[in-house]
Amino acid sequence: MANLQVATLAGGCFWCIESAYNTVEGVEKAISGYAGGEEPSPSYQSVCGGSTGHAEVVQVTFDADTIGFREILEIFFALHDPTQLNRQGNDVGTQYRSAIFYHNEAQKEEAEKIIAEITAEEIWPNPVVTEVVEVNNYHPAEDYHQDYFKNNPQNQYCSMVLAPKLAKFKKTFASRLRKDV
Repeated sequence: MANLQVATLAGGCFWCIESAYNTVEGVEKAISGYAGGEEPSPSYQSVCGGSTGHAEVVQVTFDADTIGFREILEIFFALHDPTQLNRQGNDVGTQYRSAIFYHNEAQKEEAEKIIAEITAEEIWPNPVVTEVVEVNNYHPAEDYHQDYFKNNPQNQYCSMVLAPKLAKFKKTFASRLRKDV
């Protein structure tokens, strides 16, 4: 029986992060959604408006016997720039913040540990601004956001921004990808 656990991560636009995790060995599913805000039933429009307090997130369900939470976080930090406050590239606003929404104390401790290591190793020229907060008010995004990159390769954002980023990800993490990718 699988040792299923859940990680909820915010690293800018959820389309890229969800697409990457859905190719990783041990990941059962990655779902685009929203977390960390006040509105009880957020929509994409309300989250993008910046008034709900939600971040675009990906909720990753993974088999911890195949891939650990630490590896999930290593992939997360490779997929985005954790030094950009409330933005990723041209996507600007609190909904694009970098955050790890932990589900238990062990996840909180591991998140804080890896951020301390990244900071000590000076991997980034600027300070890491990734928030580590308890998961709250998570909602899956609308159906049309799920598998967005796979279903919309002709979309200009997908072809110009996501495709190169995912190609780099697949090269860097080739040993962690599912065989059917």
